[in-house]
Amino acid sequence: MDRGRRFETGSIRNMSGDAMRNAAPAILLATGIIQYVGASIAVTLFAVASASAVAWGRVAVGAIVMMAWRRPRIEWRKLWRPAVLGLALVTMNILFYQAIDRIPLGTAVALEFIGPVLLAAVTGRNWRIWTGIVFAATGVFMISWIGVDMNEPGVAAGVGFAVAAGAAWALYMWMGSKVATAGVGPDSLAIGMAIGAVVYIPLAIPSFGVILTDPKLLALMVAVGLFSSVVPYFLEVTILTKVPASTFALLNSLYPATSLVVGMVMLRQFPNLGEIGGLVLISIAVIFVTWNPGRQRIPRA
Repeated sequence: MDRGRRFETGSIRNMSGDAMRNAAPAILLATGIIQYVGASIAVTLFAVASASAVAWGRVAVGAIVMMAWRRPRIEWRKLWRPAVLGLALVTMNILFYQAIDRIPLGTAVALEFIGPVLLAAVTGRNWRIWTGIVFAATGVFMISWIGVDMNEPGVAAGVGFAVAAGAAWALYMWMGSKVATAGVGPDSLAIGMAIGAVVYIPLAIPSFGVILTDPKLLALMVAVGLFSSVVPYFLEVTILTKVPASTFALLNSLYPATSLVVGMVMLRQFPNLGEIGGLVLISIAVIFVTWNPGRQRIPRA
């Protein structure tokens, strides 16, 4: 298979362009659900291993599958880009898992979405972006000072980890756009995930052995890697080039709400009015900073 080619298999591959465009919204929403189901499974593993070890396991599983899937050719002179991409991705995952170990999943995802807003603030200047920043800042205020009790043990740290994960996500998105433009996004991601997994392996050593020696726990870990990394990425790179930017912006803004629903169903995490208000405001902010009707496609790593 040619390098840089988007993967399409099975029924998705056989879909016509119009059919794929029609199905894209449902597929992307399913992507969000699958991704946060994986995160919910990861939360259950925190009882036996550290959040950092579980985050490492997610990336390691993803790296193994992606490297076997893509079988990329390594270009040593250009290795720094995949390395930065992968390190940003693994850092984001570790910070995010530290966050959901301390605060509800939906709240952490909403705060993490500050990342796209920060990236837009750095790369663009117009009324939509500034409006989005105001909505995002207000949303963070509602979550941090009204929605959650910052005096509870670990909550303030959880909020900080979620916001830091958003910053790492912004770096990942920025570098992802660079490698996607070069037409080698999937290969770079596979290499980057492998590099990130190797660099961060010390975080897994203290507690990951418990998962490795228990078939049931190992199966759950593989499920986390597949649900949170491999399957969502496959779905996105398969159909995202068919989705208009306006549709992508709308669906992207629904991801925090999707995580909220998954958290309620799987983890029994029920938000208060402050958390819901903050989530809605941040979702509106995402729409403002990503909506660009003049651009027909969103480049992805």
